[in-house]
Amino acid sequence: MSNDRVVLITGTSTGIGLATAVQAARAGFRTVATLRDPARADRLRKAAADAGVQLDVRPLDVTDATSVRTAFEGVLADYGRLDVLVNNAGAGHIGTIEQEPVSAVRETMEVNFFGVVEATKAALPALRASGGRVITVSSVGGVIGQPFNEAYCAAKFAVEGMMEALAPVAAAQGVTVCVVEPGAVATEFVNNVGLDERLFAEAGPYADTLRSYIASVTKNFQSAQTADEVAAVILDAMTADAPAFRIQTSKWAEDFAAIKFADRDGSAVQRMTAGWLA
Repeated sequence: MSNDRVVLITGTSTGIGLATAVQAARAGFRTVATLRDPARADRLRKAAADAGVQLDVRPLDVTDATSVRTAFEGVLADYGRLDVLVNNAGAGHIGTIEQEPVSAVRETMEVNFFGVVEATKAALPALRASGGRVITVSSVGGVIGQPFNEAYCAAKFAVEGMMEALAPVAAAQGVTVCVVEPGAVATEFVNNVGLDERLFAEAGPYADTLRSYIASVTKNFQSAQTADEVAAVILDAMTADAPAFRIQTSKWAEDFAAIKFADRDGSAVQRMTAGWLA
């Protein structure tokens, strides 16, 4: 592969973003690895050093329009092009609407949806020029609404709707758009959701149901993918001649998403998710 192709990846301090940055650099991309807080780049830099690759580590806060604009302007000034944007930055959120402030829902949307909007908007002019790609890390939670994930799933549904609508428009300008849908992934993302006793204490009448949900989904993480496995799927989307629009990262994720795609009246999904709360 030519070593002049440039990729910018958001949210690379840990997990999928970190693994994708290292694999992209190993594959020959000039890799701009961005993260909200540069002080948290130690793990990223160590992973790059261990892999024997070079990363261009830069600050980018997807919830700050000025930060986004500055980052993309800097990449174009230094490299003269952008070939791939990987929208990976995001944050999990557990809660249910009655028990949490609307501000918490707005914050979740800001990170997981509007952050993707900001980065994609900033990248598109350069991607039109290069015939590049927008690859967005969504989730199976962007396909199936999951209990106690109303805000998170709303954001991921919004991302998928936006990208599905954008894809043919972008394709007419020579830009490929894909969404990548992992299932359970063993990363810091899960640890950052905030599953502690305070969450149950604040759940009020939903506390018992929340405990049942957590117990059910915890089983999924016993067979979780690694971040490296998901990153390999993202790298394939970056390099394949004609990647699919919607890409699940495992057989489990494929089977899970297929339940929704075959569920015309919603009853199959409701039976399944209700079962998690029993």
